[in-house]
Formats: sequence, structure tokens, C-alpha cells
Amino acid sequence: MGLNKKSVDDINVAGKRVLVRCDFNVPLKNGEITDETRIVAALPTINKLLADGGKVILCSHLGKVKNGPNEGESLAPVAKRLSEKLGKDVNFVADYNVTGEAATAAVAAMKEGDVVLLQNTRFRGKEETKNGEEFSKELADLADVYVCDAFGSSHRAHASVAGVTECIRAKGGECAVGYLMQKEIDFLGNAVENPVRPFVAILGGAKVADKLNVINNLLEKCDTLIIGGGMAFTFLKAQGLEIGKSLVDDEKLDYCKEMMDKAEKLGKKLLLPVDTTIAASFPNPIDAEIEVSVVDANKIPADMEGLDIGPKTAELYADAVKSAKTVVWNGPMGVFENPVLAKGTIAVAKSLAETDATTIIGGGDSAAAVNQLGFADKMSHISTGGGASLEFLEGKELPGVAAADDK
Repeated sequence: MGLNKKSVDDINVAGKRVLVRCDFNVPLKNGEITDETRIVAALPTINKLLADGGKVILCSHLGKVKNGPNEGESLAPVAKRLSEKLGKDVNFVADYNVTGEAATAAVAAMKEGDVVLLQNTRFRGKEETKNGEEFSKELADLADVYVCDAFGSSHRAHASVAGVTECIRAKGGECAVGYLMQKEIDFLGNAVENPVRPFVAILGGAKVADKLNVINNLLEKCDTLIIGGGMAFTFLKAQGLEIGKSLVDDEKLDYCKEMMDKAEKLGKKLLLPVDTTIAASFPNPIDAEIEVSVVDANKIPADMEGLDIGPKTAELYADAVKSAKTVVWNGPMGVFENPVLAKGTIAVAKSLAETDATTIIGGGDSAAAVNQLGFADKMSHISTGGGASLEFLEGKELPGVAAADDK
């Protein structure tokens, strides 16, 4: 996997038009941005390009845009917040066509250090999501250079992520990655490909099916693989244990056996829960008060359901982290949205916060858990993309990474 990419530090954009694909897919409530993390995360790359004298044209998608262009999924609120953060006017092209006359005119009027924000790329529907040639070309016509800084979208071969780069290159332009993308490649990509050992991978979450390729790929790369969350019960059942009413993926029992055999053959440690926190049923609502008890993993009663790793398991997993030099964590250890069932996830997060190892959180629920628990600043890297980070951990080449020029 070629991971040595041109970054914004390797290109000269003075006087040039730079199209930057950002991830401004922020949550909105009544037209107000409720979490500006993604906007703030994009600022270093934007400021660098502005300082270098570029004419910066920003584009992003927002939401799923299922029923065509609409004001509720317009990037107007993003333009407003971005202007405040950059301390300069962001010229928002509100045209639902995204490219076209309004965009061309706005870009033609730009001076060095100006910022233009295009409308939601998904307003072009399938042209964006199916990597349409025409839309890719229209985007590329606006710019001389392309920078991808949208890791959360980099696993999708969309026009604004993939197609546009071919058109920029066709006219002799460069395609680079921004600082956010660079950090993801450095940590997620390289940690898995060339880890400092011992390398411990921790996987949680509900279903084995969601993590098939991740388990397989990480088993080959890591020294110790730790399994928690709902998917641990399929492994326990594959070992012949009674798991009661716990979550199970019966179609994946053979796969789990295969993985346990594979670990043994490769001389890798595969750690499974030794005890579990059980209850009569799944909490409803998810944060409702719930009565729980802890039993050994081989003593789960038939009418009970495992909903978190137990304290002995939490200690076992924390011990494995202590001697590690690199740790990757993706997926919670239990139903962490419930305070009673968050103990396992908290214990793992705490062990990562306390180690000197390089700690990488693979997006999604684990990132949410680490942020909620206030451990964010203790981690080496928290991935900004759930789906994209999973595909990186599977060892897949991401279209958005592949599309950037090699150094």
C-alpha cells in the first residue's frame, strides 16, 4: 500500500486556485451547528494554503441528501461559522448546481488569500456518488491544484474525492493530502503496516460480521488481539460455551473457529472475556436503570444476556495494554451508552490513557466513548472517520488516499 503521499507542505500554491475537499458534514439542529469539531479540524490546512497565497475553494457534502437539494442540507451555516473561525469573509456560492456560472464567476473574482465555499456536493446526486465524469471535470475546471482533507469520505470513490483528481492531473495539476489526512495515514495506515511492537489490537462492537476483514487483517499484523463487545459471545459460543441470550452471529461460528486456529498457528495471543456482566434483558431505553451481576464467561445462565466485559476481563485487557508499544482500538466493550454497562469500555479507555504506547482510536463509537470520558487528549490519535478507519484497518486501499500524488 503506497502511503507516502504529497502533502500541503510539498506543493506551492502561490497565486493558484486550490480546490480543497473538506469534511464539513456537521450535525445541524434547526439550521444551527451543534458540533463544530469538523470545521475546527479543517482550519490548519485552510490556513496553510491561505498563508502560502493560494485562492482557496472549499467543497464538502453534508447529510445524505435523499430527496434532492434543500435548504436544510445547505452549507450556508458552515460558511457563516467558517468566516468567524478564519476571521475573514467566506464567499458562499449558494447555487444548488454546485459548479456552473455562479461558481465560475465567484472563482474568477478571487484574489490570493480569498476563500470560496461551494454548495453541498451531494446536491448533484448520483453525479457525485457515482463518480460522474462530467461533475468531476466541472469541479476540476475551477482549480489548478487539488487537496483532499476529508478522511471521513476517503473510502468512497465519489467525484469530489476521486474523479476530480484525474481531471486535475490531466491538465498538469498536483493532488495532495491535507494535514488531517496526513495524520490519519501516519497513524492508522502506518501503525498497522509497520507497527512498533508489541502491537495490541482491541476490537469491540456488536457484530462479528462488521469486523470480519478487520479481525483477519489485524491477526496477521498484531501480536495480541483482544475481543470484547457483543461479538465476543460468538467467539465464546464457537469455543463451545453456553452464552444464554447474549448476542450471537450463528452464521459466523465457523469463521470464529477459523480465526482462533489462525491465531494459534501464527503464534498470536487472542484474548476473550473471562467474565461478563449479565442482565435479564437489554436495557430499554438504552440508558435505563438495570440490575446486573457478574459471572465467569463459562457460567452464563440460559435466561441471561451478557452486556459488558466483567472486572477480571477488564484487568486482563488492561494488563495486555501495559506492555504494548502500539495499541489500536475500535469498538466498545459493552453497551457503553448505559452508565452501568460502560465499566468495561471505561476500563479499556483508562488503560490506554495511562500507557506510553502510541494509542490510536479507530473512529465511531470508541472515539465517542473516549471523548465523553474526557480521555481525548491522552490518546496519540483519534480517527475522524468511522467507516474509513475500519477499511484502513482491513488493509484496504482507500480511494481518497490512492488518488493523491505519491511523493
